[in-house]
Amino acid sequence: MLGRHPRWARGVFTEADLEAVAAAVREAERATSAEIRVHAERRVAHGLRRRTTDPMERAREVFAGLGMHRTAHRSGVLIYLAVEDRKLAIVGDEGIHTHVGDEYWKGVRDRMVERLRAGAMRGALVGAVTEVGAALARFFPRRPDDVDELPDDMSLGR
Repeated sequence: MLGRHPRWARGVFTEADLEAVAAAVREAERATSAEIRVHAERRVAHGLRRRTTDPMERAREVFAGLGMHRTAHRSGVLIYLAVEDRKLAIVGDEGIHTHVGDEYWKGVRDRMVERLRAGAMRGALVGAVTEVGAALARFFPRRPDDVDELPDDMSLGR
């Protein structure tokens, strides 16, 4: 229920948007042992502890804060969006980054930007999750003993 989410998020995302993103994460993770998280917040830099305006730097902070560096195969991916700043970043842990490299992440980012410019925020997030999920499934296929290590719901910053 949106009432438990930050006030800013209630004006940006519907409950259906949040569920669509979580469903995309669940679907993507059915084929991989890796983990995907989506995190959105109002601005890259706000509050006393956030000094950066660089979305990649902030995404790395969020990545660590969500414990994504602790996944079994170092194969977590974070899709980060600062809504009011209109900035985004995608961070892949070392396990997946060694397989796909910078150009892959730039391509996912560019396709997200196209969808966001068209006003399709839900489509941008779901599309990125689906695309990243396909790459993760190729390099980290799901194993019989796989455990879902991280929540599938969208993380929302204050």
